[in-house]
Formats: sequence, C-alpha cells, structure tokens
Amino acid sequence: MNRYLALAFFLSSLLCLPLRAADLSAEERLRALEKAVDRLQQRNAELESEVHQLKSKSGPTAPSSRELSAEKRSKFVPDTKSYVETEEKPALVDVHPGGSEFKLTLGGYMQVNFESGDVSAFEGRFGLNALKDRFRLRRARISITGDFKEDFDFKVEGDFEQSDTAITALRTVNVATGATTTVTNSNRVDFSATDVFINWHRYPEANFRVGQWKAPFGLEQLTSDTVIYTIERSLATGALTPERQIGAMLWGKPLTNIIPEQKDFVTYYAGIFNGNGRNFNNNDNNEFMYVGRLELLPFKGTLLGQEASLKLGGDYLFSRDETGTTISPALNLRVNADGSLTSFAITSPDERHAYSVDAWLNVGPFDLIGEYLDEKVDGRAANGITPMADFEASGWYVQASYFLIPKKLQAVAKWETFDPGQVPNDGIHSITGGLNYYIHGDGIKLMADYIHTWSDFRQAHPQFGDDQFDEVILRLQVMF
Repeated sequence: MNRYLALAFFLSSLLCLPLRAADLSAEERLRALEKAVDRLQQRNAELESEVHQLKSKSGPTAPSSRELSAEKRSKFVPDTKSYVETEEKPALVDVHPGGSEFKLTLGGYMQVNFESGDVSAFEGRFGLNALKDRFRLRRARISITGDFKEDFDFKVEGDFEQSDTAITALRTVNVATGATTTVTNSNRVDFSATDVFINWHRYPEANFRVGQWKAPFGLEQLTSDTVIYTIERSLATGALTPERQIGAMLWGKPLTNIIPEQKDFVTYYAGIFNGNGRNFNNNDNNEFMYVGRLELLPFKGTLLGQEASLKLGGDYLFSRDETGTTISPALNLRVNADGSLTSFAITSPDERHAYSVDAWLNVGPFDLIGEYLDEKVDGRAANGITPMADFEASGWYVQASYFLIPKKLQAVAKWETFDPGQVPNDGIHSITGGLNYYIHGDGIKLMADYIHTWSDFRQAHPQFGDDQFDEVILRLQVMF
C-alpha cells in the first residue's frame, strides 16, 4: 500500500507541474522534480530493507524457480549412465538443500499391473509354484539426486514394492502339539533401498562410484525399468544377472577428450562387490564378486533416411560364494521336481563364471535388440562339505519394436528361451506380443503384453500337468 501511495504522490507532483508553469521558472520546476524523485527513491530503499528482513527470518534462501528455469545444466542420468542437456522446470515449492549442493532433485515413479491367466509362468512359476490373478503394485519408487560443485553427484532411492517371495516375520511353535506357525509379510507393502550411491565425475574418462546399484552386467538388466519395451524382463536376464550389489566401481568414456566427436564410441565399467545381493552389509566370505562391462557405439548417423545407431556390449562376472548364498536374486534358477523354478541357495561353496553379449540396432521408429547370457556354477569342497553338482545355465532373447504412430503407439514382439542346465529337458521358452501407448512419453504410459510360455520338462513328463501357459499383463506407469 505504501508503495502505491508513494507512486501516486510522485505522479500527482508531475501533473501539477504544468499547472504552475506560468508562475515558476524552469530552474524551480526542475528543483521540484528532483525532490519528488528523491522522496520516491528513499521510500523504495525502505521497502527493500523490509523485504530483506522478512527473508532473513524465513531461513536459507535459494535461487528462484524463474532463475533456475532460465538456465540449462548438464544433468547425469544414472539409469542410462549418460549426461543430457535439460531445461529446469519452474518449481511450485522451493526445496532447499541441507548441504552445499547446487542442485537437488526429488522424483520417482509408480507402476501398477493387472496380471491374469498363468501369472508369471514365463518366470517358471507354474505347478505348485503357480500364482493367482491379481492387481500388483509392481514398483513405487521415490528418489533424491543431487550434484555438488566439487564434482560429486549422488542418488538415494527406495521402493515400496513387495516381492512375491514371503519374508518371514515371526515363527512360533506350539509346545503341546509341536506345530509350527509362520507369519509372513508377503501380502503387505514394504520399503527397501534400491540405488544408494555417491559418484565422483571430475574426469569423464574415470568416474568412481561407491554404494549400492546395479552391477554392470546385462543390457536388459541395466536398461531402466521405466523405458524397457516389454512390461517384464526376460527369464534369462532375471536368472543370470547379479542385479543390485554393494561395492565400488570405476567407469567412464576414455575418448571424451582425445576424440570429442567420438566420446561415446567406448564406455567401460569395472566393479568389485560383496556379491550376495542388495541391502546386505555383511559379505558371505572374505572374497568378492568382480564384474566388468564394455560398450561400443560403432555407428551413429543416418540410415535409410532415418536417424540410426548400433550399440554392442559384452560382460564378464567372477565370484566365489559360500554355502547358503542365493546366487539368483530374481529367485528363478533352481529346477524343482515338477519343472518349475525357484530360488537357488547353494548347498556348498561354489565358483561362478558368467558372461553375456548384446546388440541394439535402432533405425528411426524401429529397434532390434538381442542378448545371450551364460553362467557356469562349479561346486567346491571345503571343511568336509560335499561339493554341489556343477551346472551351466544359459539363455537368450531377440526383441523387435516399431512405432505404428510416431512417438505414441509402439508394437513389440519378443522370443526368449532359458536353459537352467540342471536336468534333461529343463528349458523354458516364451513368445511375447505387446502394445505401448505413450500418453506423455515415458512419464505417463500404458502397456499391454500377451505372453505364451511352454516347458520342455513338462512336455516330456506329462504326469505333472500342463506344459503350455498363457498370461496377459497390463500396466499403467506414471513418473513424477
């Protein structure tokens, strides 16, 4: 109000000057105008002082959302392991970092599934291991990422999703009858950490990361959950990749400064991990899991009048594990008596060697992706324990996709096979057909997949029941 009164006074003074022009000289009129301007400047200074005092009482200040929206930064995208130029969006509410970060981002996403038919049969869950039709909270993640001027970035992410495997919460024994009762939380939502790491990126050729994240093994596994073209990953990926682990990793693009225009031609990853899964601070022994990946981008340009690229990759893993270690985080590697698959906790110390190769061709709206994975598990004798039987598991998939409507409607087809390698004819195969509708890119997306699965073991042993399985999965994804 005071600001408006001062402005009104200034304008009225100006309006009065012409009325008094006949009585005042030019020098007197100029002096009157200077006095009016001085009074206005003094009042503005008083108002600025009041605003400053109010801000000092409200805590630390940060650049306004308009200031942030006017500048573009080079942003690190952990899931794709790349830097992209992004324009900051105006914030509705200012969030102030508690430390010295120059950037702090709060985000996340939700994925809700409807699953009907032979649910998760493509993962080897059939027979006694079968699941029922259901709505499923597949993922509900919240993440905080930040960047420091000192060349550090970090990510803290957690998931509210609850896995299909029951987690024992309480076991009681009836003294009179000897009966055991197990209470589990398999039907409730739990919260657990997914990615929690700190990354030093001073040199693009040699980033250094510590914490917990996906070990660099397997193209499909390393592709973010929000951008894969089928609702679920292939069985071979789930069974043979180490998923998230706690450890340290050196990675980078060695040609960034030598040949800037070819900086993406080579990307390497070399990590050392505990090797017994995520959210386990204790290692199962005094040895570690070693994982390495090499990616090549030999072609990026134009093909058939479309933007095109070819990406090649290869991985290697070595680990020595102790008795009781679960060597398949996705819980679908051990072959049961009826040919279905479950968790594999080894019965003796072992030594594992695994490798994979992959290729991804993109030509405009068309993508063709293929990957082969192999893991050899050798039992070791230790402290009088009989070594477990050696086996070699392998699998592959080929996936093609095409945008029927550019950037909106995408058709997907996948053929996959997995051989656990533990008993004769234990292979499981699937064909997937799907449609993806991008309402607002990957930010709001609808997906629909039909999956037909068949089991070689069940076909060779009809006494166990059906060997052909069908499932429909629908998904709504929202990112924020």
